[in-house]
Amino acid sequence: MRIRDFFYLQKSDRVVFLFFLCLVALAASIFFFVGGLEKRTAVASADSLAFKRDSSRRSARYPYMSPRPYRTDDGRQAELFAFDPNTADSTQLLRLGLSPWQVRNIYRYRAKGGVYRSPEDFARVYGLTRKQYMDMRPYIQISDDYAPAANYVRPRPVFSPNNDHHEYSRDTVLFPMKLKAGQTIDLATADTTQLKKIPGIGTWWARRIVGYGTRLGGYVSVAQLKEIDDFPVETLPYFRIGNAHPTKLNINTLTINQLRRHPYINFYQAREICDYRRLKGRITDLSQLSLLKDFPAEEIERLRPYVTF
Repeated sequence: MRIRDFFYLQKSDRVVFLFFLCLVALAASIFFFVGGLEKRTAVASADSLAFKRDSSRRSARYPYMSPRPYRTDDGRQAELFAFDPNTADSTQLLRLGLSPWQVRNIYRYRAKGGVYRSPEDFARVYGLTRKQYMDMRPYIQISDDYAPAANYVRPRPVFSPNNDHHEYSRDTVLFPMKLKAGQTIDLATADTTQLKKIPGIGTWWARRIVGYGTRLGGYVSVAQLKEIDDFPVETLPYFRIGNAHPTKLNINTLTINQLRRHPYINFYQAREICDYRRLKGRITDLSQLSLLKDFPAEEIERLRPYVTF
């Protein structure tokens, strides 16, 4: 068989082949000549139109914020214009000279509920250089829609009988009035709300004070606050002890685990108490424990208000 015979096609096959060849040529022509007229997608075009309208409005409001072109470090052409980092789309952010990965980080931050409340917040964008931020800083315009709502809530007016105008009351729940020098509170009965009135004591310290008092069974001395790690000793003058009624432990009936829960009794002391009861019977006075090696005099005295027999 000759090679020419191998590529020979019948007339009907040649017609079909030519038809498909023309069809491919027509499709390629449409793709290159018709599709090439529109360089952007519909979404990008819509974003561009929205950006132009927004830029026109901003230019009318801020005439000094006209776009200013510049080049980025990698040679890309960029320009500066007024923008809101909370609403700017990817097209705008890229035009500002930001890298695609920076734009993705901004989108992730906003998707998680993040809000840029001030131009300084935008400086925290990862990878943003000082030069970039200083160039963009005058063009950052944060919309009032993203300002804290608390700024627009007026305090409740309170009429003062001493004058003819209204005075505004302070929110003493969120911002409690602090004690003045010489004023004190009863440590034995104070709760977290009262403790937060002391200068230097906030929510965290108030909870620690109440929590340690609960473990003790009640405070019997202001000096016990020093037993809390890193306690601000400058606040001690604002405390006093009124009628202290601490919860008492019956050391003749409690187990080792129950005894060791108290801050003044460790595991070894609890074990010695139980051993003493087993070998010598009931304890009737703490002085009986003075013969034990883990009970020096000072340990016995600070434990005395919290035990019963």
